[in-house]
Amino acid sequence: MPGPWADLGYEGEADTIVVAFKKPKNEKLGGIQQQFNRAHNRLRAVGERGNSLLKTTFKALRNISLCPWKIGDIVAAALVILHINHQRTT
Repeated sequence: MPGPWADLGYEGEADTIVVAFKKPKNEKLGGIQQQFNRAHNRLRAVGERGNSLLKTTFKALRNISLCPWKIGDIVAAALVILHINHQRTT
């Protein structure tokens, strides 16, 4: 699986991340492109939901400006606490 899945705001970075197909002006996307976009959106929705749940549960994560690589440990700890609170093991 190629790099991270991103929204159309990153369409110029298609070499490093996976973005959905953008609808051409006055045209429709092909069937394969529509299927890809649906699959892309389903995968991104899981991450977006997780991000939203973490940010609404832990106020400290809302306006943090650390490097994304450095915040990983903090988010991992928050995720463990969230799983314990919701009695989940996976």
